[in-house]
Amino acid sequence: MVVHVLVVSVDAQLRQRLMRVLRTLEEVRPTGDPPDQLWDHLNRGDVDLVLVDAMSLSRQPGAVVGAIRKLPEQPEVVALTNREDANLRSSLLAAGCLAVLFTGLEDSSLRETLSSLVKRRLRELMRQIGADRSQQRASLSDFISESPTMQQFMVLARRVINSDSSLLLLGETGVGKERLANAIHHEGPRNAGPFLCLNCAALPETLLESELFGHEKGAFTGATRTRRGYFEMAHGGTIFLDEIAELPPHLQVKLLRVLEDRSIQRLGGETLLRVDVRLMAATNRDLEAEIAAGRFRTDLYFRLAVVTLWLPPLRERREDIPGLVASYLEHFGPILGGQVRTLKPRALEALVNYDWPGNVRELINVIERSTLLATSDEIDLVDLPPSIAVAAHAGAQAEAVGKAGDTSASTTAHKDAAQSWRGLPLLAARDRVLIDFHRQYLGWLLAENDGRIGDTAKAAGINVRTLYQLMKRYGLRKEDYRRQQAKVHPAST
Repeated sequence: MVVHVLVVSVDAQLRQRLMRVLRTLEEVRPTGDPPDQLWDHLNRGDVDLVLVDAMSLSRQPGAVVGAIRKLPEQPEVVALTNREDANLRSSLLAAGCLAVLFTGLEDSSLRETLSSLVKRRLRELMRQIGADRSQQRASLSDFISESPTMQQFMVLARRVINSDSSLLLLGETGVGKERLANAIHHEGPRNAGPFLCLNCAALPETLLESELFGHEKGAFTGATRTRRGYFEMAHGGTIFLDEIAELPPHLQVKLLRVLEDRSIQRLGGETLLRVDVRLMAATNRDLEAEIAAGRFRTDLYFRLAVVTLWLPPLRERREDIPGLVASYLEHFGPILGGQVRTLKPRALEALVNYDWPGNVRELINVIERSTLLATSDEIDLVDLPPSIAVAAHAGAQAEAVGKAGDTSASTTAHKDAAQSWRGLPLLAARDRVLIDFHRQYLGWLLAENDGRIGDTAKAAGINVRTLYQLMKRYGLRKEDYRRQQAKVHPAST
């Protein structure tokens, strides 16, 4: 991030000297003004640190410093004085100045002092935007996996840590794309800089451009002050743009220019500002299909996809579910005011067999919910959301259906289902019964029709699209019933 420093003094030579010293510091953008332009500059906005001649504050230092500190940017004030005066120093510090700077210092000492003040202000700015070093960090060790697919993925992810190349993260919603970007940033050479995230789908188009690139005062109605955008604030660090496919065409052009020129232009501004930022982007959509449909620029795609990482969904790495469950149980137990809970084997089996359309994000929510609502130390099927609990019942019932003539297995399955309704209010129990019925009914039809979607839909009297929607809702997969049917009629193979 860049610290904007305003130097205000009646002494033009002093202004030039301070500007010269400030330009030798990293992450500083200095501006010099005479005292009569102080408020014109401050009222435009975009000032982080004010170095102002004590002569301009001597009459009412408390009022002037207080007025500066009340500005929306809350800039810090450093008073400049050409004489060592303990009483003056005390009065200026009491007025609210961050420090009092003696301008008679040698350039080397002056530079060291200014560097310390700038770093202090930079830490405060990063804290304000949630990008300081104390923020929650992800690590690639968080992605340790038992899945061969995920292990291969992590080998590739580790190769891009030290690169400044743009990175495109692909995968379904909830697989952890933002967490992966966070981990790559914090394990790379930019870890001392900001890591800022912006969801391109979360803001209307009229605000998105200003959020990305900033705006000048008067750029549009309501722009009463100059404001920096995410690219400026992420200077020296990383910016993560989620849902990049939602970026409108004219902003795709501006983003491409940033990637090519490493400079931005604020909305309503005329000056090109250099930015040193690594860009990571993510989407759960097929960008090649978006390109074919004319909704995404080919040149921007190739600029973004210098390296492309595809995060596999949770259902394709079920080996990781027990470890993830144990980790989140340990995490949520103390947070929710109780001890770490365990899972009964059948509850864990249900979690492993569930398809997790919401991926890891959904798993986290389920574990938090179950930890909060469970009435005993062990989480059972009844403590899981209905969609997962009935998935376990459907699996047991499908096995029962597969055993031709085995009525005891079917009876046991029904008893298990009834057990899941016990203790629920009437309306909740009715909803659970309906869910169980749909799962049983569709499961039986799928088993009878060897998992064939068209035949199952015809037997149920519904169209294929509706059947697919119901199967997705209740976690049914045609492949499971094809295998089951093979067990029911071995002679048919």
